[in-house]
Amino acid sequence: MEKERCEHRWGMANVLYGHIITEKCFHCDKVSTSFISQIKPALEEYRDGEHFWNVMESAQSFRFDLQCGKCGFLVPFGDLMGLMMCTGCDETCEVDILRRQLEPMRQWVYVAFGFLPKEEWKQPTKEKIRILEDYFNARRRSTNSSIKIVSSEMVKDYAVCYGEIIKDVELVSLTTPEGLEC
Repeated sequence: MEKERCEHRWGMANVLYGHIITEKCFHCDKVSTSFISQIKPALEEYRDGEHFWNVMESAQSFRFDLQCGKCGFLVPFGDLMGLMMCTGCDETCEVDILRRQLEPMRQWVYVAFGFLPKEEWKQPTKEKIRILEDYFNARRRSTNSSIKIVSSEMVKDYAVCYGEIIKDVELVSLTTPEGLEC
């Protein structure tokens, strides 16, 4: 089956559990995020070149790729840090404008974002975001609503954004969730 002609049925592949670590340099205020697969992440401060890093937050997470169950086509998502639901904190933000337009149709807006700082990490492409949206909408139990996933480039200012990032800051589980397709 050709990849271009396949009506893909996406499933998770290459699932890796770990933590998203958010650090900030107290010298220059630079914020950095990374994924580590350690069971118990190191949380102490350290120096790296000119930077003095302090851990701001550690959240349990996982990385995955999406693979078509029909043709085997694999889309790597190593550049995706997470999804954030738009909650409407800035009415001039493009994401909130879109959220207000789609809300009457019961379509919820999420932002796909890569690791920080954005200038140093490749961010998810529009094609990958479309594939991710297809994956999540195909698995939604409610047919009365859907989700729209957009690029983080649409976020006006992260400093004032109060969107809800999908994460587990309580570190409630170190085991694979029941029913997760791998």
